[in-house]
Amino acid sequence: MREITIAVVTALSPSSTTLSEYGLHLLTALGRKPGIRVVALVEDRAIDYPTIDGVEVRRAWRFNALTTPVRLARAARAAGADIVIINAHFGSFGASRASAALGLLTPLALRLVGVPVITLMHNIVETVDLAAAGFRASRPVEVLLRAIGTSLTWLVLRSTLVTTTMPRYVEILRSKYGADNVALTPHGAFDAPPAPVMTSDAAEVVMTFGKFGTYKKVETLIEAVRLLDRPGLSLVIAGTDSPNTPGYLAGVEAQYGGDDVHFTGYVPEEAVEPTFRGATVTVFPYTATTGSSGVLHQAGAFGCPPILPRLGDLEDLIIDEGFTGAFFEPDDAVDLSRAIERLLNDPAERQRIAAGNHAASVGLSLEHVADWYLMHVATIVCGSPLALFRPVDSRHDVHTLHKVL
Repeated sequence: MREITIAVVTALSPSSTTLSEYGLHLLTALGRKPGIRVVALVEDRAIDYPTIDGVEVRRAWRFNALTTPVRLARAARAAGADIVIINAHFGSFGASRASAALGLLTPLALRLVGVPVITLMHNIVETVDLAAAGFRASRPVEVLLRAIGTSLTWLVLRSTLVTTTMPRYVEILRSKYGADNVALTPHGAFDAPPAPVMTSDAAEVVMTFGKFGTYKKVETLIEAVRLLDRPGLSLVIAGTDSPNTPGYLAGVEAQYGGDDVHFTGYVPEEAVEPTFRGATVTVFPYTATTGSSGVLHQAGAFGCPPILPRLGDLEDLIIDEGFTGAFFEPDDAVDLSRAIERLLNDPAERQRIAAGNHAASVGLSLEHVADWYLMHVATIVCGSPLALFRPVDSRHDVHTLHKVL
């Protein structure tokens, strides 16, 4: 059988565009699979992208551009793609409404040029707080935006297959849109490091990690840490601005900075694990969510107990994927302060949460999820779900796919 070429449309770390870290780890997993050729169609930016074994990186689209679907259709054809996997959510292709919307026409553009498409949507418009996600508008305009979002969802569903990481999203797409080409994709763990061991002599560090400024804001977190008035306690804000809110962290640092708050800026891949392992707890200062959380999976993998807001999607994720943590009311500094203090004062509870979340995080790796994608690629391109698996691995791979499904 000839080699199958899979093109993957994604942002790629060290880009600051959302889902770039997930793109890196998904490509790494796919690049390890034998018998396929993987081409990454990434942003055309002045970035030194990493070398990924088994993956050819091509610069093919630009964030905020209006020509993204055309450029990606041409790039997929030029790469000789038998199928394209798109790693996206509603804000992946632009910070403006026009560029974000037009980018979501990419699945349709690819189908029109004869290329099958699997689109992984990390969120759907029915569950997104538009204002929190950076698309603030008046009530009438928000109604219009949601109507446009519904239309865009219908167009995304022209993909050969649409996958989501949340069971509730699958149910909405099937019930509201009558879609029969929707399936659940577990998020998958980025890494499988050893189980965490709590130490009692380490300095107390509260950490938050991500891209900030839209639905992830740090002012309430800074206030909560300072309410504790706990000698030696420090706060680490690890990450960068959201593409929708450039300059946000610089403004926060100018207004609220001090010796007790450290802004790391971009965290390179090799520093992610030490950043999590060096923290006592990880806080998720979210006012809304836009799907499954890669940061929560990283916190679980590296043994850092999370402190989470009581929000619908995060609660769904915890139930569905077996995570746990301490909880607080969103945007409530006093309640967050109490939640932080409870965990700081209870190392046994931190160990219990860390051990449970580690097991949940590494139980299903992106290596397994990559096999899930290969099964669907094989079904679409070859007509047989196991066509891309070597016969010697068939029994193992079938067992793996049962775990995923």
